[in-house]
Amino acid sequence: MAASEQTFQQSAHVALANTQLRRNMGKATSTIRAKRANVVGELPDWEALREAGRAIKAQTLRHLDEYLLQLEASVQRAGGQVHWARDAAEANRIIIELIQATGSREVVKVKSLTTDEIRLNAALAQVGITATETDLAELIIQLAGESSSHILVPAIHKNRAEIRAIFRQTIARGQPLTDQPRDLTAAARAHLRRKFLSAGVAISGANFAVAETGTIAVVESEGNGRMCLTLPQTLITVMGIEKVIPTFQDLEVFLQLLPRSSTGERMNPYTSLWTGVTPGDGPQAFHLVLLDNGRTSVLRDAVGRQALQCIRCSACLNICPVYARVGGHAYRSVYPGPIGAILTPQLADLERAQTLPYASSLCGACYEVCPVKINIPEVLVHLRGQIVVRQQRHLSGKLNTEHVAMRWLARQFATRARYERAQRLGRLAQGPLTRDGVITWLPGMLKGWTATRDLRALPKQTFREWWQQRESSR
Repeated sequence: MAASEQTFQQSAHVALANTQLRRNMGKATSTIRAKRANVVGELPDWEALREAGRAIKAQTLRHLDEYLLQLEASVQRAGGQVHWARDAAEANRIIIELIQATGSREVVKVKSLTTDEIRLNAALAQVGITATETDLAELIIQLAGESSSHILVPAIHKNRAEIRAIFRQTIARGQPLTDQPRDLTAAARAHLRRKFLSAGVAISGANFAVAETGTIAVVESEGNGRMCLTLPQTLITVMGIEKVIPTFQDLEVFLQLLPRSSTGERMNPYTSLWTGVTPGDGPQAFHLVLLDNGRTSVLRDAVGRQALQCIRCSACLNICPVYARVGGHAYRSVYPGPIGAILTPQLADLERAQTLPYASSLCGACYEVCPVKINIPEVLVHLRGQIVVRQQRHLSGKLNTEHVAMRWLARQFATRARYERAQRLGRLAQGPLTRDGVITWLPGMLKGWTATRDLRALPKQTFREWWQQRESSR
């Protein structure tokens, strides 16, 4: 998965200047956040559910190879075919060959975040295959020629007036159209119905795949997914290998956690489950493409592998103060927000996405709302540490003033005598820099600290010195 050359800080600076974007994001995320808080508060065993979800995911990742082989055998027994893809290029090649074998030149898609990761639409277009997104929000950004800005609501950065303008330039050209949700939905429905009835191939993502039965689960809110999953003769599901769960009973836990954490609903409006092929009912050819694309490498990291527990609920995005102000496009990744800040660098290559671990604060709010208890702040600090180590290796043999300063400080803090001596020297050295008890500027590389803040000057007497004086005077 490619990461942008532009840093997060550069992208965020541009996004912060867009006042309309900030209004759209603030309103949308606060609304979803409030709905989630209400339905979560209804469950007295919510924390127990979170722990159950975490435990299931953690166990699955520890034995991922076994569960994937079990899933493959279960799908094949049910009449489906399984394909293994090491990376995006291999996955795209497999999918293109499967579509071309049917003779189709057009496909419909649903729940396609993983296909966004491998840039499938662009790969299909290069060989003359047209892909139509059927999720309303994904259709909107496809028609706008943009990328998703939210895991759950890809067009969260658009308001009704902007969507109306997009539709009038594309699927509703020349038609009278208001910005009322009912009219916008009707225009999309008329466009998509023709696609559903004519497409011979559908491509879906997957929320979960049950190893013991080979059952694939897709949850959505509109019902368009059900049209994709039943009408076409060929169904291709593209799934990251971390989406597998051991047993059908495990779905009970996740189908309680996911809707409450994502859309703030007690249960999901449309939950579609299918197992292989049923003669005379639904698609008569089913293909499951299991995608690695860096996930095996993430598994090697005992701390970083937490990111693979994600069930794509987007709760961390809606609670994050950074994401709510800059939007998803600032992250330049398919996976924005706090989860993207820890997942993208590990999948894409930390060297090429090294600004993302600094794109989220360490306030801990994302950890508190995560339904599977991913400790995002812990992983952020872990990845930042890896970045520093890489930078030190890169600067090996060169003068790294920050590294030298930190080693000096570590030496001073190592013993009480050195620490107290450093305090005395600091009181002498701060004289020319201090005004009215505040250090208002620092020289050289340290000036960044005082560019936006003042530092309180070191006191004339430390607590230990005061205590010793107090005790000796008794």
